[in-house]
Amino acid sequence: MARANRRGELTGWNAGVNARETSKIRGEIRGRTRDCLRALFDAALAAADPARAIAAHLPQPVAGRTVVVGAGKASAAMARAFESAWPGPLDGIVVTRHGHAALCRRIRIVEAAHPVPDLAGEEAARQILDLAGGLGPEDQLVCLVSGGGSALLTLPAPGLTLADKQAVTRALLRSGATIGEINTVRKHLSRVKGGRLAAAAAPARVVTLAISDVPGDDPAVIASGPTVPDPSSFAEARAVLAKYGIEEPRSIVAHLAAAAEETPKPGDPIFARTRFELIASPQQALAAAADAALARGITPIVLSDRIEGEARAVALVHAGIALQVSAGQFRVGADLVAPPAVILSGGETTVTVRGQGRGGRNSEFLLALAAALDGAPDIAAIACDTDGIDGTEDNAGAIIYGDTIERAAARGIAIADKLAQNDSYGFFAALGDLVVTGPTLTNVNDFRAILILAPGLAG
Repeated sequence: MARANRRGELTGWNAGVNARETSKIRGEIRGRTRDCLRALFDAALAAADPARAIAAHLPQPVAGRTVVVGAGKASAAMARAFESAWPGPLDGIVVTRHGHAALCRRIRIVEAAHPVPDLAGEEAARQILDLAGGLGPEDQLVCLVSGGGSALLTLPAPGLTLADKQAVTRALLRSGATIGEINTVRKHLSRVKGGRLAAAAAPARVVTLAISDVPGDDPAVIASGPTVPDPSSFAEARAVLAKYGIEEPRSIVAHLAAAAEETPKPGDPIFARTRFELIASPQQALAAAADAALARGITPIVLSDRIEGEARAVALVHAGIALQVSAGQFRVGADLVAPPAVILSGGETTVTVRGQGRGGRNSEFLLALAAALDGAPDIAAIACDTDGIDGTEDNAGAIIYGDTIERAAARGIAIADKLAQNDSYGFFAALGDLVVTGPTLTNVNDFRAILILAPGLAG
């Protein structure tokens, strides 16, 4: 096999091969690298498959009705798995993102918009609240929630409109606010989030089965915690808007200032008959990817499943660690970690949008990572959203290689310009390096794998 020096140039016995043969060799190396990175991502997705997770967490039947409700990008697949495993009578309604539906016979599936809510989501949330309010002490409400549930389960608080919530959602998404901050605001603009769904269902038994997409797996943050106590406050919601300079719509600002009815808090008796179970998480996905790496003779370095911050800043830190591993200077205890190794991390980064380009937080992370690595030839990486949709685009994420910047430059594409325009989608589309999976029907948030190979093996 040809080997590469630190400038990415082929050397040694094959120094005289022509440019076409060199390109073919590099393409073959990229292909093997891509297959390895995709295998790690696929292992993470399999660990978060609702069909695997639901059966072990079925609640006990009750004397009365069992009603299933839910919201999130994985909720339809969760509903399908639940009704397949449930032995008795069942009905309900679940709302998921357009394109993320799964065929159910007894549970009605509604598709709605994400991340900016729409009328379909509002109507589904109203029906879910009505179903919960009609239950008695002999009944149980099973709530299936996953990432995306906050936007999909939208029912404005009295005095607010859907247009109000759409406007503040757009502002928050562009601001760089964290998911915890966004959901703090959402819970205080809603009739269903922040424990209010559990309040409507009381005194029925409430069982929540959740797939986490949030750093730290906080039940109060996953889908904005419709069935769990809410420790946040109106004051904290106001502070989020102030932090990011969001002053419109005025109706939202006025509602938060009035603070007329707080969300139910820890210790409230309405939660006496509620139970929350986490059935899949980012950490489980990273652990599965780590096992897949070990099976390939690659040492996994699992950084964290709860990394937040600007995608570009997170990329700089990851690049520094990757270069340390590549140099053979990354130490754990008494041992140095030598290539081949893979850095794994999850969580949810953010992007403060300043340009007019397209792209989600995972492809932006990779664009900044490629710039920071500056053509390091033995490092490649994948970053994808586990729901299959990076931001609002049609890709899950993308892949970078050691020659990514070189290949872009050959097409007249400057990576700095694409970063300035927040146009990571355009950058990777031009190179053919997008990862397109379609909706995966699960969601444990960002997945990042940075592969560090021995010199000359990463393309």
